[in-house]
Amino acid sequence: MKKSSNPFPIIMLATFIPLVAIAIIFNNQKRSKADKEVEKSAINAPTMHSKEAESQLSYQIGDQAEDFALKNIDGKNVSLKDYKNAKGYIVTFTCNHCPYAKMYEGRITALHKTFETLGYPVIAINPNDPALQPDDSFENMQARAKEKNYAFAYLFDETQAIAQKFGATKTPHVFILDNTLKVRYIGAIDDNAQDAGQASKFYVANALKELQKGEPVSVPTTKAVGCSIKWKQ
Repeated sequence: MKKSSNPFPIIMLATFIPLVAIAIIFNNQKRSKADKEVEKSAINAPTMHSKEAESQLSYQIGDQAEDFALKNIDGKNVSLKDYKNAKGYIVTFTCNHCPYAKMYEGRITALHKTFETLGYPVIAINPNDPALQPDDSFENMQARAKEKNYAFAYLFDETQAIAQKFGATKTPHVFILDNTLKVRYIGAIDDNAQDAGQASKFYVANALKELQKGEPVSVPTTKAVGCSIKWKQ
């Protein structure tokens, strides 16, 4: 007589396989989500210029900035207090070598030309370590300013203390201060680094126009786009 087969192992196997498949899918989804979180954290992580996060030092909107004294390309120290009739300041961290700084160079010049007479001069600051980027040495700053006929101060943050205090991370990175040195805007100049003619949102210019009218800045922060600052090793 032929023995009847026992269906129990088959039933067990049929139950077990879907459970394993579900577990694998769940694990992969969990891992994928974790990977995405790690990637997101890496992208959004602040630039570390010492063993401390920049957020511990950065100015935020509404903070009271401190005056500073840095060497200008003419060899003389320049402070914000030197601008006796200023209604505010367009403090711009920039440099010689960065492609983004070069793309925005003409726009920085135009901002100074337009707003300096209205009481808002550009104060450009090079925060890069020339040991890491020789193009950003003080001598090359002088040469660049002469070649491009800078009408604004171009200061060298040799110790990088001012960039660190402001929380600058990119070149260019703009901080608008009012005449009490309160931070009123932080971020990009506009929304199109590659093509000035295609820019549609003029963050710095709009912020300055609002300040002139005594109005609050409607867009006080944007993401600065540019090269990372070359911090001392």
